[in-house]
Amino acid sequence: MLEINKKIPTTIAILNEKGQEATLNEYLGQPLIIYFYPKDNTAGCTLEATLFKEHKHLFSEKGIRILGISKDSVASHQKFKDKLSLNFELLSDPNHKLQEAFGVWQEKRMMGKSYMGTVRSTFLIDSKGKIKKVWPRVKPKDHIKDILSYLEQERI
Repeated sequence: MLEINKKIPTTIAILNEKGQEATLNEYLGQPLIIYFYPKDNTAGCTLEATLFKEHKHLFSEKGIRILGISKDSVASHQKFKDKLSLNFELLSDPNHKLQEAFGVWQEKRMMGKSYMGTVRSTFLIDSKGKIKKVWPRVKPKDHIKDILSYLEQERI
């Protein structure tokens, strides 16, 4: 997993909300919260997205833009976004290339079986693309509190 003070990959193509190729380079110029999540419309991902939505104004006050990224399709993201009235962008990484570059595409285990999937993780990125903080393997319930607590203590 990428670590603090590393530069993020900025040239890997993903899909924006319009289904157009985009790179993280296009989002630099302001601090970013990039959160990777496993799947639209699952309990944990719904809770996490809802909490980001409810607290978006606190991120906006600090000039921080929120980006959610999963391997789900653009169409799935749009349905998820509409259902929850999300007020931030969801990006599609269907081939999980960006997730691999960040190190969040990892082997997971469930019921004795192993498979590859997204490990729920969040990165705080400065305006130039340098990682300021990493929250690996987060639990959705208290995650927003952890991020906001960190932001209160640090200058971004």
